[in-house]
Amino acid sequence: MRGTTRELARAGEIEAAGAEAVVGDPDVIGTLGRAFDHVAVACILLGSAAGSPEQLAALHGSRLEMLLTRMVDTTVRGVVYEATGSVDPAVLEAGGALVRARCEDSRIPYVLLRADARDAAVWTACAVAAVGSALDGDPGGRR
Repeated sequence: MRGTTRELARAGEIEAAGAEAVVGDPDVIGTLGRAFDHVAVACILLGSAAGSPEQLAALHGSRLEMLLTRMVDTTVRGVVYEATGSVDPAVLEAGGALVRARCEDSRIPYVLLRADARDAAVWTACAVAAVGSALDGDPGGRR
């Protein structure tokens, strides 16, 4: 399991949770390339990302589109996209539509994770099930 952060100082938090930390910036997609090495399912968990409305729209729009385009040439064969959170619901809905379109075009299974992150136990169970659905090839599954 691998997790990404923009800040080197936060890499320890990811490693403490049991994942390999990769420092990368979704605004510079090339910095995330190593994060996809030998990965079967990519979890895009940015439903509660922070930033200006413009930054969040780009993160769930043009940045997400570029990320999905680059994933096609990796070992990633499933995508979980967090479609609920503190980000404007319209932005998350547009991001979900983009994931749906790109994954269906590439025949890559995807799941739109809609669990409420405020309930950590339920969110975790739904996220684990979403990864399982993506691995099982359940295209368009929802959790």
